[in-house]
Amino acid sequence: MHNVVVATTNPAKIQAILQAFNEIFGESACHIDAVSVASGVPEQPFGSEETRAGARNRVKNARQRRPDADFWVAIEAGIDDGSTFSWVVIESRQQRGEARSATLPLPAAILEKVNAGEALGPVMSQYTGIDEIGRKEGAIGIFTAGKLTRSSVYHQAVILALSPFHNAVYR
Repeated sequence: MHNVVVATTNPAKIQAILQAFNEIFGESACHIDAVSVASGVPEQPFGSEETRAGARNRVKNARQRRPDADFWVAIEAGIDDGSTFSWVVIESRQQRGEARSATLPLPAAILEKVNAGEALGPVMSQYTGIDEIGRKEGAIGIFTAGKLTRSSVYHQAVILALSPFHNAVYR
């Protein structure tokens, strides 16, 4: 049984991580331990590098908080070039895997508020009337008419970031 520390308490992120780990390592092969840790970047990171730094910082902080795990995982969402996306960072004691998610172009009306300093989650909650939408389907669910969700897009990125951990060619 793998002990997986996830650097989030967000249900959309936890669901994506658990599903991906189950698919790669087998059903019930992992125990998820959720911890809330700082990202070291603004609540709404801008650009790929700042967003990736947030995910890396969360992994580092989760490792310090729970040093006895097998894996540490973080997902940091950001805004880059008018789109929302995320970085997934996964570490074990031996290696790291990282992957960037698919991107969703944001409408100008939403982007205007985000560029003015508001975080995407609260802006989307105002727009939709859905409280804490970032812990649910997110902007992705709203603007894809439910065909994708925040969790489903994260799931793909977690699968990609796990590639080094089960393919010998990466070692």
